[in-house]
Amino acid sequence: MTVKISIELDDSHREFAEKMVKDGVYPSISSVVQAGIEQMMQNDEVPADALAEMADEIHRRMELPKEQWISMRDDNVFDRVRARLAARK
Repeated sequence: MTVKISIELDDSHREFAEKMVKDGVYPSISSVVQAGIEQMMQNDEVPADALAEMADEIHRRMELPKEQWISMRDDNVFDRVRARLAARK
């Protein structure tokens, strides 16, 4: 469903939107505004979801028993990475 509303644009925004329509990028100024809002909606959703998932995973891992934690002193992950990189050369 679409709803007709009235908005105000400053000159630079209006000129930019008109240029986008003139160049054939969008069929109308309404489409330009909708695309801008859609982009803001996507930008707002992705980081929040990604950060929330990362926080959940960190909390899940922190609740593991200490014996399941990997000690950075005992783990040789960096040595294995260096060895793989050297093997590729």
